[in-house]
Amino acid sequence: MPVITSSTVPFIKLNTGASIPVIGLGCFAGNGANQERRDRVKVWAGTALKSGYRHLDTAWIYGTEHSVGTAIRESGIPRKEVFVTTKLPWHHPGYVFESIDESLREAGLDYFDLYLMHFPQATEYPGQGRGRPADAEDPHSIRALEHPTLNETWADMERVLESGKVKAIGVSNFSIKTLEELLKTAKVVPAVNQVELHPYLAQPKLLAYCKSKGIVVTAYTPTGYATVRSDPTITTLANNLGVTPTQLVLAWHIARGCIVTPKSEDEGRQKENLELPHLDESTIRAIDALDRNERLCNYPNELGMVYGWTMEQFGW
Repeated sequence: MPVITSSTVPFIKLNTGASIPVIGLGCFAGNGANQERRDRVKVWAGTALKSGYRHLDTAWIYGTEHSVGTAIRESGIPRKEVFVTTKLPWHHPGYVFESIDESLREAGLDYFDLYLMHFPQATEYPGQGRGRPADAEDPHSIRALEHPTLNETWADMERVLESGKVKAIGVSNFSIKTLEELLKTAKVVPAVNQVELHPYLAQPKLLAYCKSKGIVVTAYTPTGYATVRSDPTITTLANNLGVTPTQLVLAWHIARGCIVTPKSEDEGRQKENLELPHLDESTIRAIDALDRNERLCNYPNELGMVYGWTMEQFGW
């Protein structure tokens, strides 16, 4: 029998005092998604809400804030019962106040529960201004800027927090190195750090560091795609428990104290992702042992760069 079901999804307390469901729905439409595909997110966000999800994770750069807001309104679920995360895109530092207002307008919401700095670096898109860059998926076209620094951007996000337009602020894709740089000037400790996290990239040192600072970690790409789900250790452990590899890996994250935001467009799999088993210590250790510090989502191109920064700059 599962220890987590759609009616028993646990919450984690943030350093703001607010509570966030540990299982959310990732609302990313996919790389290169056109407007029609981004609009379709409304459909599967709607089935997720119907299935019991109360945490939706979107971002300006995803182009799905409108779909998420519409799904909430059409669900009939009171706004205060749904935790909504969005993110400041990497080419909007310097335009934080304009960007949050744009996100709120897109979603048709009065506030977001959590606002994340999507990446620590500021970048530009030549000729694109603040709009959606046509070349966002081409790392060669992205140039990092020296200013605004992550500290300067965070100061603006702190002012957004003071405005009441967001209930909490946090970061994404931050390492121990960039968190330490941020905390040199931060007046508000980030509530959340959302990072790539799965059995092939377990990041135990980062988890321990964030815990020591009162920062909750959210895992994106939490199952590690088919690469991790098809790992023989994962499939064997899942079979032994009578669950899917996805259910097994999501349960591992939650046993480690993390939030997960898996993406699923299928209502049946959405429901499965809310039915998670209890893992004993030997199972957790067996999954821990798969760690190889391997990035499957945001990894360096042939020039050793990730969206204008080196791995060293990221602290990865």
